[in-house]
Amino acid sequence: MASMVLTDGFEKLPDQIMYVHQSKYAPVKLKAKEEKKIRKYALSRFMQFVTDYQKRLEEQFPSAYSMYRIFMSGMKDFYQDMKHYFRVVKKLNSSEEGYKCLSRKELEIYHQMPLDMIRVAPILLLSAVPFTNYVILPLLYLFPRQLLCYHFWTLQQRMEFAVHTQRKRLLNYRPVFRCLQAQLESLQGNPLYDTWSRILGMLGSGVHPNVDDILYCRELFKGDPYSLTHIYTGHVVVPCIVPFKSALLRMYGMHSGWRRRTRLAGRAELIQHMDAAIVREGGAKALTQEEIRWACFFRGLNPVNMKTDDAVEWLDQWILISRQVDKTSWSLLLHCPILLAYNQPSNWSLIY
Repeated sequence: MASMVLTDGFEKLPDQIMYVHQSKYAPVKLKAKEEKKIRKYALSRFMQFVTDYQKRLEEQFPSAYSMYRIFMSGMKDFYQDMKHYFRVVKKLNSSEEGYKCLSRKELEIYHQMPLDMIRVAPILLLSAVPFTNYVILPLLYLFPRQLLCYHFWTLQQRMEFAVHTQRKRLLNYRPVFRCLQAQLESLQGNPLYDTWSRILGMLGSGVHPNVDDILYCRELFKGDPYSLTHIYTGHVVVPCIVPFKSALLRMYGMHSGWRRRTRLAGRAELIQHMDAAIVREGGAKALTQEEIRWACFFRGLNPVNMKTDDAVEWLDQWILISRQVDKTSWSLLLHCPILLAYNQPSNWSLIY
């Protein structure tokens, strides 16, 4: 009898414990659900407030809001490209192939991002200081070309600023061409003298030589007088519009300070690997319209108002020369803006 009572008592015990457990913690579960609903409601109301506030800002201050939106979008793009740049550097340092291991886009980022980071760094550092935004934002609005990089520009600004840069570089085309002409007399007796004289005459008459004639004179750029190791200082740095202003260096947007020939050789190597990457990825015809414009500007041609087919054809001519150039004749590649673009109407329209 006693055993039966004990058995019945233990059988009922788990139910009692479960009842106590449920009655003790059930209010906690209910409270958690209520808190979740409250948080969700508060978050939705906050997001609605932010959305309405942004709409009011856009209606009342359209220019300022547009600038703010472009700046925030530019920050995201800049951060992504910066991370991409460091991955490219790591890839380049870990590979024995050098530039050959990089794609065309990676080569462009490797070239452009250091310049962009240097330009934007002061603004990013100042923006972290409290209350400086009231000064920085008006400055960015007034001087976007000087203080920001292309990540923060509108499509129209990118085009305008690229044209502005190209116009400055075009001022150095004629001094470089005059330097090529000045060395012609030293080539008398050279088997290539007649062909090279005809090429310079064509450039002076407003037309361009064909690629075959340019490649035929390739040997002139391997030694005296046109190779990188032989061109005289006045060729690298020419007194043109402003005394001692660089010609060949400025033509590529580089300063005329130290290590001139080394930096020119580095630029020629980079361009040649970019050309090779374009070929590997399907040729110039496989590029988007924006990529074609960037490639033309980078190589010294203003593509604005040019037909896409004409720009692609011009890039194909450049690449034909680039594929026949080696380390000893990089100077020829560096002079291709003169040989292929000196008389292009799109270039002349910027300075005349």
